[in-house]
Amino acid sequence: MPHTPIREETIYNGRVFDLVRATFRLPNDKEHTYDLVKHHGAVTIVPLDDAGSIWFVRQFRIGPGETLLELPAGLLEEGEAAESTAAREVQEEIGMAARKMEELGSFYMVPGYSTEKLTAYLATGLYDSTLPGDEDEFLERVSLPAGEVFKMVRAGQIQDGKTLAALLLALPRLAHLPGVVE
Repeated sequence: MPHTPIREETIYNGRVFDLVRATFRLPNDKEHTYDLVKHHGAVTIVPLDDAGSIWFVRQFRIGPGETLLELPAGLLEEGEAAESTAAREVQEEIGMAARKMEELGSFYMVPGYSTEKLTAYLATGLYDSTLPGDEDEFLERVSLPAGEVFKMVRAGQIQDGKTLAALLLALPRLAHLPGVVE
């Protein structure tokens, strides 16, 4: 089912993403125009400490207009490798560095209208190491036992999509911890 690009017009250039109007030729030979958010990617990290707790941030999010519990995450900077972004973000957001950063996989956030692809990492061997955070971020650090985290997931108390996807990718590496698998 080939979809052939015909033209693309940039509508808006932003700090985090660009908005384009993209026209494609469809398999039925008709043209269709889509609104597309072009995003250069991001990472999310599952920071697991030696006690079996996962570290989160609680922060206000403009989309839902409320404060969410999320795994640390951040945007790829121009030319920066995803693993380097993950290492930087875990230091900025929870004040720790990881001795080991293991790639868990990647996923598209909303492929129906965005190119945003996130790569998820499991960060272990955590130790104190802080980098200054972004000036527009007001974060509360939260540490929860892994079993409690998955209880919250099953109860619908964690609603951030990237957090849910990253926890699912991490599940095989966390299944041995108490309460993770019921």
